[in-house]
Amino acid sequence: MAVTIRPVSGTAGTREFVKLQWKFYQGDHNWVPPLLMDRMKLLNVKKNPFFKHSDMQLFIAEDQGEAVGRIAAIINRNHNAVHGDKVGFFGFFEAINRQDVANALVDAAAAWLRAKGMDTMRGPMNPSVNDEIGMLVKGFDRPPVILMTYNPRYYPLLMEGAGMKKAKDLLAYLLENERVATEKLERGQQLVRERYGVTVRDVDFKNIEREAVILKDLYNRSWEANWGAVAMTDEEFDFLAKDLTQVVGKFKDLVFILERHGEPVGFALCLPDLNQVLKHNGSGRLLPALYHMLTGTRMISFARIIVLGVIPQYRGKGFDSVMYWEVLQRAAKHNIYTAEASWVLEDNVMMNRGAKMMNAEAYKTYRIYDLAI
Repeated sequence: MAVTIRPVSGTAGTREFVKLQWKFYQGDHNWVPPLLMDRMKLLNVKKNPFFKHSDMQLFIAEDQGEAVGRIAAIINRNHNAVHGDKVGFFGFFEAINRQDVANALVDAAAAWLRAKGMDTMRGPMNPSVNDEIGMLVKGFDRPPVILMTYNPRYYPLLMEGAGMKKAKDLLAYLLENERVATEKLERGQQLVRERYGVTVRDVDFKNIEREAVILKDLYNRSWEANWGAVAMTDEEFDFLAKDLTQVVGKFKDLVFILERHGEPVGFALCLPDLNQVLKHNGSGRLLPALYHMLTGTRMISFARIIVLGVIPQYRGKGFDSVMYWEVLQRAAKHNIYTAEASWVLEDNVMMNRGAKMMNAEAYKTYRIYDLAI
């Protein structure tokens, strides 16, 4: 059986690429179908501002005319400018459980990147470090939370079989209110507020354009030292902020800004786990999704802590304890007592130490792979 690789592009090719994902998760009760509209927008090279500085080629693998896998090859020129390397990326990988299919897809993406001067292929990035990234290697017993990846158990074996090597692991921590909201945390965060003049304010979503300027600056300054980090452009951040505004809904208070004497020094971005609702939207189409969200948000019992960012000069002073406490209190008002903090680099000593101090459990692991090309 010979595997052939077909590049696709344009609206029709992108739609075929997106809809192919459904083939690989039949019967998997933990998979959460993406919204077709969102995936099409994310991969739209004319509308997604990421592609103003990046290139992408989509590939579909076929065996005797039947689609058996897919992959995207991506060049992020901003990444290479910031990090001074020649790293290309792969993302959106899906395949049946056959090594020859995985090999053909990896080879096609690597060849495309090599032809454009890249010497390393890294991923999965879907399509960048500021989006969904990583391949699940531990924690297959639960569905993914919002904006986190999920894949079959055999995918990591396919990656290793194709020559991929671990570049970095990302951890997801499970936090339970009764284990985290201790008297020690309450006292500690109150001392931080008093000692440093720390206050917390809600994000004003009615003036989101003004607030986005502050949030973008805090995000880029908080994450600039992270492995693989690339600052978002103004257009990229606005693109993301518009989507997040629609997602937060009645949970707007889960996004807030930390200030010291009135100066923004950090922020928390938490989202209700809409995957608990979207899990039942098997088609991925918008109207059923809207119905599920309108009727099911009261059933959401889980949140994802995406960002707890503090600018560098105020790290190590306990500001994060204030944000943890605020998240717990605000989530409880929505009857949410469990959350996932993700993702955290395996070698981010400060964040991992803080998570353990919060009695959090590292319950899922995602892997980024490298391949010399």
